[in-house]
Amino acid sequence: MQPWILHIDMDAFFASVEQLDNPDLRGLPVVVGGTSDRSVVAAASYEVRKFGVRSAMSMVKARQLCPDIVIVPGRMARYKEISRRVMGVLGEFSPVVEQASVDEAYLDGTGLTRLFGPVETIGRSIKDRVREVTGLTCSVGAAPVRFLAKIASDMDKPDGMYIIHPEDVDAFLLTLPVGKIPGVGKKLVESLRRLGVRTCADVRRKSREYWVGRLGKYGGALHDRARGIDPNGVEIGGPAKSCSAENTFSEDTPDRKVLAKWLLSQSERVGADLRSHGYKGRTVTLKVKYADFTQVTRSRTLDARTDNTALIFETACELLDELELRRAVRLIGVGVSNFEARARQVTLFEEAPRSSEATSELDRAVDLVRERFGSEAVTRVDLLHFKKK
Repeated sequence: MQPWILHIDMDAFFASVEQLDNPDLRGLPVVVGGTSDRSVVAAASYEVRKFGVRSAMSMVKARQLCPDIVIVPGRMARYKEISRRVMGVLGEFSPVVEQASVDEAYLDGTGLTRLFGPVETIGRSIKDRVREVTGLTCSVGAAPVRFLAKIASDMDKPDGMYIIHPEDVDAFLLTLPVGKIPGVGKKLVESLRRLGVRTCADVRRKSREYWVGRLGKYGGALHDRARGIDPNGVEIGGPAKSCSAENTFSEDTPDRKVLAKWLLSQSERVGADLRSHGYKGRTVTLKVKYADFTQVTRSRTLDARTDNTALIFETACELLDELELRRAVRLIGVGVSNFEARARQVTLFEEAPRSSEATSELDRAVDLVRERFGSEAVTRVDLLHFKKK
C-alpha cells in the first residue's frame, strides 16, 4: 500500500481570521501585532507580504516597507476556536491527525484512496471542506514522507496544492536547496555553503559517515533527508510539551515589582490554559531577556504536577528573586512543562508536597466566571492597578 502523508497549512492564518471577521480589512495590508516600535509582526496578510513584510519582523521595519500598513491586535482565543474547527475537518478524513501548531497539521493519508479517490482528490476535498466550515483557505502538500509533505504545502501558496509522487521524489530532491529542509536553519545553511553544498544533490556526493563526522547526528539526518528518508510518521494525539506566556515591554525596566506584576498576569494565562486543556506540569521556567537581547532561563521542578496559578506565580517569583539582574529587562515570561502521565503518590506518613494534583477551587471558580462572563469579569486585586497602565 502506497504511504501518503498530507501537510495542511492555513494561509496567513491570524491575518486571514482578522480579515474574515472584519470585511473592511479585506484587500488591505494587514499585520497582527502590537503598535509600539518594540513590537514584532505576529502574522502578515498576503497583501502586505508584497512589500516584503514578514512575520517576526520588527514593526518599525514593517512600517518602513509599507507606510500604509494596518496593525490589528491578536486574538488568540479566536484563532484557537477556528483551529479547532480545522482539526475537526481533518478528523472527518482520517483518524490519524497530528496538530503541529495552531495553524498546521499532518494527516496520514495511507489507505484513504480507497475511500476518497486519488490523493489529488483528497487534497481538494480537504481544501473545499476547510473553506466551507471556516471561510478560510489552506494549502495542502502531499508526499510519501513527512518532511516532503511539509515542503510541498509551501510550494503553491496561498490556496494551493502540490503533490510529490513517489516516482518524482528523486528528481525533486536533486535540485532542492538544503535550506528548504525543515530544521535546517540559516547558520547551518551558511556552514554548508562554505563546504560548497547548496542542494540535496551536493549532500549526496558525500557519504553518510562523512556527514556524521562533520555534524554528528544532525549530519546523519541531513544525509537521510537528501535521499528522501524520514523515519517520522504522523503521531496521533501527541501531547503538548509545555505551556508558556511572555511579554516584551514598551520600555526596558529593572524594577522587580513591575516584573513580578507581569509574572502574575502571565501565571494566570498559563494556569488557565493548562486547566482548559487538562494539563498539569512539574517544571516552572522563568525567561528573562535583557536590553542587550541576551537571554537567561531558570527552572525549578516541583514535587508533583500542578495547574495552580498561585503556585506557578510563587515559583516564578522565587526564580526571579534568585536571579541577579545585570541590566534592565526587555522581556519576561513564565512557562510550565514536564507534563507527566501521573504523579507519585503520597503515603499516609509522608508530608504532602508543596504542589498539588488537585486543581485549586479558587482557580476553578475564576475559570467558570470568565468562561461565562468574559476574561475581564474577574481580576486579581494585585492586577487592578497594573491593568490600568
